[in-house]
Amino acid sequence: MYVLGINAYHADSAACLIKDGKLVAAIEEERIRRVKHWAGFPSESIKFCLDFAGIRIQDVSHIALNRDPKANYWKKIWFVLKNLPSFRSLWNRFVNKRKVVGVKEELAKALGIKESQISAKFYNISHHLAHLASAFFVSPFEEAALLSVDGMGDFSSAMWGVGEGNKMKILGEINYPDSIGFFYTAITQFLGFWKFGDEYKVMGLAAFGKPKYLKEMREIVRIKLDRGSSATGLGANNLAAEQSRSAAAGIFELSQEYFLHAKGEVKMAWEGGYPELSKLYSNKLEDLLGPSREESAELTQKHKDIAASAQAIYEEVFFALLNKLHKETRSTNLCFAGGTAQNSLANGQIFKNSPFKEVFIQPAGYDAGGALGAAFYVWNQILNKERNFTMVHSYWGPEYHNGEIKSILDANIRTSQVLRTCDVQELGETMLIQKTAQLLAEGKIVGWFQGRTEWGPRALGNRSILANPARPDMKDILNLKIKKRESFRPFAPSILEEYVSDYFLDPRGAEVVPPGEVRPLQIGFPAVPFMEKVYTIKPEMRAKIPAVTHADGTGRLQTVSKKENPLYWQLIDAFRQITGVPILLNTSFNENEPIVNKPQEAIDCFLRTKMDVLVLENFILVREI
Repeated sequence: MYVLGINAYHADSAACLIKDGKLVAAIEEERIRRVKHWAGFPSESIKFCLDFAGIRIQDVSHIALNRDPKANYWKKIWFVLKNLPSFRSLWNRFVNKRKVVGVKEELAKALGIKESQISAKFYNISHHLAHLASAFFVSPFEEAALLSVDGMGDFSSAMWGVGEGNKMKILGEINYPDSIGFFYTAITQFLGFWKFGDEYKVMGLAAFGKPKYLKEMREIVRIKLDRGSSATGLGANNLAAEQSRSAAAGIFELSQEYFLHAKGEVKMAWEGGYPELSKLYSNKLEDLLGPSREESAELTQKHKDIAASAQAIYEEVFFALLNKLHKETRSTNLCFAGGTAQNSLANGQIFKNSPFKEVFIQPAGYDAGGALGAAFYVWNQILNKERNFTMVHSYWGPEYHNGEIKSILDANIRTSQVLRTCDVQELGETMLIQKTAQLLAEGKIVGWFQGRTEWGPRALGNRSILANPARPDMKDILNLKIKKRESFRPFAPSILEEYVSDYFLDPRGAEVVPPGEVRPLQIGFPAVPFMEKVYTIKPEMRAKIPAVTHADGTGRLQTVSKKENPLYWQLIDAFRQITGVPILLNTSFNENEPIVNKPQEAIDCFLRTKMDVLVLENFILVREI
């Protein structure tokens, strides 16, 4: 039995396909259309999933969309009646959601068939239900506390609950207009980062600042804590007041005078291309923090301090939510999803600032992952099927074999002077690994294209640009000559899981334990297969790997398993044998575009940039110096 999951009519459109409860394929529309965060109906993603499985849409029994126009219906009506100026904004959302009703028609049109040929049953799964399902139903946990935190979806910005077996139970949610996600996006815009999805730039910038503007941030985000608790504390006792009248379930509320969305003055374009979100913050924010930064203006220390302050207030809200969730569920396992699940800085402090002992965040925790969650919600929760799948890797996109690649390479070599001057070889696996590791040790920058495309925003060893982390100048070289991006942006370390405790401080080592609760000794370093957490690099190791050590002494690591990605593991291990360092600098294979998906895109990126080496499956191209 096949279930097709879809994230549509929103940014990061995507599709996935599960067969008898196991994931078969998943991809974001941006990888195919080559437009970052592509929004609209994911027709090409759907076609890929069907083609990869070798089936037709007629073979699909159930189709799930992570949007539900009926969710929180009366809350929406009541809000509009109380806030008539917001009617225009909410009406635009209603118009967008009306398209959900026409999914069958649009799907038939995309596939060139009649609606009558689609026999699948359609389901509308609300936005945050899909997020929660995307984390829990593919997790390794039999039971867990569940949390989703986002900008806004189906009139909610957060939802929490508990999962057990093949069922989830919802315990609470935060409704429009309060949203910690909207707050973070507003500060992102204020700091001059206007592209959709630029919040990660604020996270990177925060390491260079101090939270000097916490007083101002607490004016914007009013955190409601128990009597006697300090708003600066992040420990387990700082739980939200259950009886609070706040729309944010007693955790926080936004001071709406600093925002425009509740006034109906925010415009969103979510269909058929790059998503655009207009200004979220009001002029009052500039009265509080001073003038906003122009996009091309210099980044001053004040901007860095504002970034650090925004990150700090987000973490206060996040950990208050986590501790409230633990108090309600008493579970020590956490499944987390939603757009803010990409905040790897906060994720890396979950063990320190909450009682949770195990955490699972699937690789596409943001809106693309709603496709995954919608499909598994139907399979497990609605159809009542037992769980039989755990997501242990992220490689769910297309793959290309040596025969295809040879034909593509031959065609490009005939038309490219640069490629004709490259040393091009087809090597066996052992020789390929040894040669690539040696080139990396010599300081060469390598485009690495292997296996199936990753699911989610991180390149995890199949569509990666790799480099030597021991070179102090490598970060600047990559930012300037390859990625062509801001100089403050950090790069990630991919480390063999066998060596991670040699280089990183165990995040469980300095935990906050609630009074009266004794946490047992943890054995082994927690795995980070999806590069979803930032941990502290040991001080004595930072000079050994300067290119992946951020300004605050941290790294957003990926632990690499020999079982889940044997080829990438072998490459890092070969590099270790040459250099003594079991780590490679890993960044996404792209240059201001979506991560490359096809061999031709990898070749084009190689030619546009100053990469030294390109590896396409068994083919290796070394650029002439």
